[in-house]
Amino acid sequence: MILPHSYEFPAAVLLVLGGALACFAGYRLFKVVLGIYGFVLGAMLASSMMGATNTTGMIVAALVGGLAGALLLMFAYFIGIALVGAGLGAFVAHMAWGSVGKGADPPAVAVIVLSILGSIAAMFLQRYVIVVATAFGGAWTVIVGGLAIAGDRGAARAAAAGDVWILYPATPAAGRGWVPIAWIVLGLIGTGVQLGITARKKK
Repeated sequence: MILPHSYEFPAAVLLVLGGALACFAGYRLFKVVLGIYGFVLGAMLASSMMGATNTTGMIVAALVGGLAGALLLMFAYFIGIALVGAGLGAFVAHMAWGSVGKGADPPAVAVIVLSILGSIAAMFLQRYVIVVATAFGGAWTVIVGGLAIAGDRGAARAAAAGDVWILYPATPAAGRGWVPIAWIVLGLIGTGVQLGITARKKK
């Protein structure tokens, strides 16, 4: 989904707000977080079917597709958990392979295997997988949205595209070596806040 330039700033603000919600209260509000990311995914898929010059059609398609995606993930709770685990497994594959393979993409088999293992682990360790995945996913979303608001063109394109993973944590651009560190620190803080406060089991 590529939004017109005028929509980049609002999209970046939404990324920051949605990312903060996921980072610090992802487990407690997991269905809401699923709805947010379902909306983004649905909007991306629907708007990509429209011509880039058809702004109105893209916006309408994004809204309809986003609502459908949000409802799908919110009601398919266990499917959402499995997808979170699969996404986490795929991300681990890319991070691990990127650190030893000089930035090359990992083999499809490795991604598939780790995605399956991530899905299985997510079902057995739901609470912890959800906490870690939402904390670090939300932290990265906050950082990309913040960079876009600050005027970073790469981050602005990621915000407008609805895909914050266009910018990868493990491969920061020149002059942005602080980004992976900030991501890890913010992700750990989010994990701590969730485990200690927002995701604590009620007595």
